[in-house]
Amino acid sequence: MLFFFSSTGNSSAIARRLSTVLGEKLFSMAEALKNSDADIPVSLAGEERLIFVFPIHAWGPALSISQFLNRWRPAGYNGQPAYAVCTCGDDCGRTDLLFGRMLREQGIPLRACFSVQMPNTYILLPGFDTDANEVVRKKLAASHPRVEEIASAILHSDFSKPLYVAGSFARLKTSLVYPLFARWWSHRVKFHATAACVGCNLCASVCPSRAIHLINKRPVWTASKCVQCLACIHRCPKRAIEYGNATAGKGRYVLNEE
Repeated sequence: MLFFFSSTGNSSAIARRLSTVLGEKLFSMAEALKNSDADIPVSLAGEERLIFVFPIHAWGPALSISQFLNRWRPAGYNGQPAYAVCTCGDDCGRTDLLFGRMLREQGIPLRACFSVQMPNTYILLPGFDTDANEVVRKKLAASHPRVEEIASAILHSDFSKPLYVAGSFARLKTSLVYPLFARWWSHRVKFHATAACVGCNLCASVCPSRAIHLINKRPVWTASKCVQCLACIHRCPKRAIEYGNATAGKGRYVLNEE
C-alpha cells in the first residue's frame, strides 16, 4: 500500500506515478486525518509493501505524518519492511534517520529512503519563494526518471545507487531546525484572508488538520491545530490568503497531474 501526504500536489504526483509502476493501492493520509479524530484502521494484505510518500518541512517529515502514525492501526502487518520517498525543494537533512526511528517505535523497519526534488513551496520566511517557471519545468522533468529509478530499486531490492539527498549540515538541520519548527514555529499562525476572499470554503476543505473554519464567510485559523502545510495559501483560487506581510507579492504553486 502506498501512503501519501500532499498539500500542493508534489507528493501526490510522485505517489501516483509510483503506484502505476509498482501496482500499489493509494492511501491518502491527509484525507484520513480530515475525516475524524479517531483511530485510522488500515487493512494490509499478505506481503503488501508499505511505501510512504511525503514532503519535507524544515528538514523533517511534514508534521501530519507523525499525527497519522500516532493514529493508524495497521491490521495484517506481517513484518515486511517499509520504504519512504521524500519530496523536497532542495535537500532533506536526516529525515531518513528520523522517519526510520518513528517507524521502529511501531515495530516496522525502514528498508530504504529516497528523495525527489520538486518545485519549492515554502514562502513564509524572507528569502523563500516559489521557483521560477523554468526551474519548475526542469525539476518536474527530472522527477520522472528519478521515480523510475526509485521504483526499480524497490522492485529489485537494489539500493546500491544513492537516491537520497541529505544536503550540507544535514544532521544539524534536522536535529535543531526541525524540532523548533515542530514545537514553536508551526503554531505561529499569521494567516489571514484579504478582501479578495469570496468565502468559497476551499481552504477549510483542504486543511488536513481541520484548523480552518469560516465565520461570516471568512476563514479563521486555529493556531494550535495548524501544521503549516500551506495547502490553504497555495490552493486559494483567488490568492486571497496571506501570511502576515511575508507572502505579499510571492508566488503560489499547485501541481495537478490527475
